Amino acid sequence: MEHHLISAQHLSIDRIREILFRRLPLALSDDARARIVRCREYLDRKMENPERPVYGITTGFGSLCDISVGYDELAQLQKNLVMSHACGTGERVPSEIVKLILLLKIQSLSYGHSGVQLATVERLIDFFNNDALPVVYQQGSLGASGDLAPLAHMSLPLLGLGEVECEGRVRPAAEVLSERGWQPIRLESKEGLALLNGTQFMSAYGVWSLIGARRLSEWADRIGALSLDAFDGRIGPFCDEVHLIRAHKGQLTTARNIRRLLEGSELIARPKKHVQDPYSFRCIPQVHGASKDTIDYVEGVLTTEINSTTDNPTVFPEEDMVVSAGNFHGQPIALAMDFLAIALAELGSISERRTYKLISGARELPAFLVAKPGLNSGFMIPQYTAASIVSQSKGLCMPASVDSIPSSQGQEDHVSMGSNAATKLYRVVCNTERVLAIELFNAAQALEFRRPARSSETLERLVAEYRKEVPFIDNDSVMYPHIESSIRFIRKS
Repeated sequence: MEHHLISAQHLSIDRIREILFRRLPLALSDDARARIVRCREYLDRKMENPERPVYGITTGFGSLCDISVGYDELAQLQKNLVMSHACGTGERVPSEIVKLILLLKIQSLSYGHSGVQLATVERLIDFFNNDALPVVYQQGSLGASGDLAPLAHMSLPLLGLGEVECEGRVRPAAEVLSERGWQPIRLESKEGLALLNGTQFMSAYGVWSLIGARRLSEWADRIGALSLDAFDGRIGPFCDEVHLIRAHKGQLTTARNIRRLLEGSELIARPKKHVQDPYSFRCIPQVHGASKDTIDYVEGVLTTEINSTTDNPTVFPEEDMVVSAGNFHGQPIALAMDFLAIALAELGSISERRTYKLISGARELPAFLVAKPGLNSGFMIPQYTAASIVSQSKGLCMPASVDSIPSSQGQEDHVSMGSNAATKLYRVVCNTERVLAIELFNAAQALEFRRPARSSETLERLVAEYRKEVPFIDNDSVMYPHIESSIRFIRKS
């Protein structure tokens, strides 16, 4: 069976998507194994005769950094850290994101700057490969000093503590370890910090959202093109000449994509009575394109992050250095995730406006997209739903990264709140998917009122596949199952 080898080679977002969707098991490369062992052996030698206190290794944590801990208490110090920091609350982290957290933590520890035991990393790989996923909660991280609370919950099962979700059931970790013959890990010096410091909670949400953002950006173009055609829109605003003189990459890409999607459409080619379209149609290249450019930027930031060591202190065996610094601070990705939330919310915002236009009774489409409005409310309320979701997303776009609340008696006096940025971003991704699904529901309905004229072969094929899941609505019916089917249709792509 094919494995993904954990190594120092560049880990891309596309490769992560492949690991998740193909359910590839993980294995350590020989080079990663050697780096982990070399760093651990160096740290063990360093601890035999420490020249001075080393933060978190021979001292307490946070504002307790000036209190030294005896050599014979170092293992208990690390276990206490994990137990005391497992203070998460709120909703559970979805299982697919927990799996991402494990992958990203394994990757970060493999670089050989964290001082963990080989057995610790191998047990995290066991959890990943066997879908024994630690129960982690969404709330509790400040996004500096790493994601302490959620990563503590990730780490508890290593010690035989906490809970895991396995085969669809949440069970005590001790039971699962016993069943599988896995002994609890005895943490050595520095290991608790290596596990809890780091940005893997934030990064996992960011990577999941980025994968979703790329998919939704593609769907926004497809659905926007279908709505444009069903609304009897104009293709002129999508010509290259317009976009080459304002050469934003995403704008030009979007315009060309819309033209490609509509190539061969009878509807888009026929003469128009109106001189111009509303902005929600005419400015698709500018709005969708800006979101594309944002997605590209955020991918660069997150790719750097997931190929980094982000715990503290950082161990450099070759240089004989152990440095207490701040790579756990989530500011670089907190800003990026706030930005991505805005970009995705805008895809939802312009989508809802197109839906509104489709049901407005304009351009010879029936009011609310039913043949007998009045007796039937038709597609009146799906637009309400979309508007409600868009409004919620706007509220979620208040940037988390502009906030900071000091902690640990002021020692940790500036934090990123990146974890809040991450979980808000997740909700915006889900919201935008729902809004786009509602637009697709409306656009496919509107297209039927243009018959016998046809759209492009590409879009007619899309609508034919959609009709296998969602019917044309002749008279009022219960609508929410059709909205849910539309969401699933977009999601399965």
